[in-house]
Amino acid sequence: MESEKRVKTVFKWLTMLHQNLCVLCLSRRQFQKDAASWVTTVEAALYIESVSYPMLNLCFCFCPTGNTVSNLIFILPPIYGAIRTYKDGLEKRYLAAYLCLTAVGLGSWCFHMTLKYEMQLLDELPMIYSCCVFVYCLYECFKYKNTVNYPMIFILITYSFIVSIVYLKLKQPVFHQIMYGTLVSVIVLRSVYIVLWVYPWLRGLGYTSLTVFLMGFFLWNVDNIFCEKLRALREKMPPVLGAVTQFHAWWHILTGLGSYLHILLSFFLEYGLFFLWSHPGSFD
Repeated sequence: MESEKRVKTVFKWLTMLHQNLCVLCLSRRQFQKDAASWVTTVEAALYIESVSYPMLNLCFCFCPTGNTVSNLIFILPPIYGAIRTYKDGLEKRYLAAYLCLTAVGLGSWCFHMTLKYEMQLLDELPMIYSCCVFVYCLYECFKYKNTVNYPMIFILITYSFIVSIVYLKLKQPVFHQIMYGTLVSVIVLRSVYIVLWVYPWLRGLGYTSLTVFLMGFFLWNVDNIFCEKLRALREKMPPVLGAVTQFHAWWHILTGLGSYLHILLSFFLEYGLFFLWSHPGSFD
């Protein structure tokens, strides 16, 4: 009985770790297929135990440090931006953008600290909501009155609602990635259009935010594809160098910074242009 209880506990931990996509690089279908045959014998139970405990140690050593603390880039700068936006009486959409970015950081912090499915939703769904706010800010940045575009708000809320319901039903990370990628594509295309053909003097800020974000996205994919090789390489490195190769943490840092710069781009498109038109000789 004690051995059976131990096996069930280990199997429960393995299932939770896999569903939360921490560091396991097996597909869900293959994992479930293998696990169904593993737990039928005592030898398989010992194998599960020998595999799971090192992974547990790796997860609870790695995730709460680099992957958790790196989310501060999502939390601290946006909080400062939100405070400044509120104090200066600026439009509420920028306040919402900063707060949504903070929510992404807090959700990601909770997920990587606990590795629970509920916290994973708190990490992933705010990514959709924040991108919807970014889209709204970017498409409304040429207005100088406190007006509200209700049709666009309705479309973005409907999009967020449908994505949330379908994702909760399917529980497929690929669906979330496609929906998130769609919003990011809209933001990128709109930003490139603005800095290329409308206001070329904003190319520096626009290209910087885009480059930083895409660099983080690239490192995230490298970490996913070469997970095992990177892990083996870190074992041979000094601790400091090993920490530098935690590309998932760099994904947090670079995407957080890129998103923050994007809010500044939207902000400057509106208030920066208003300042230039009000003070035509300011930069002569």
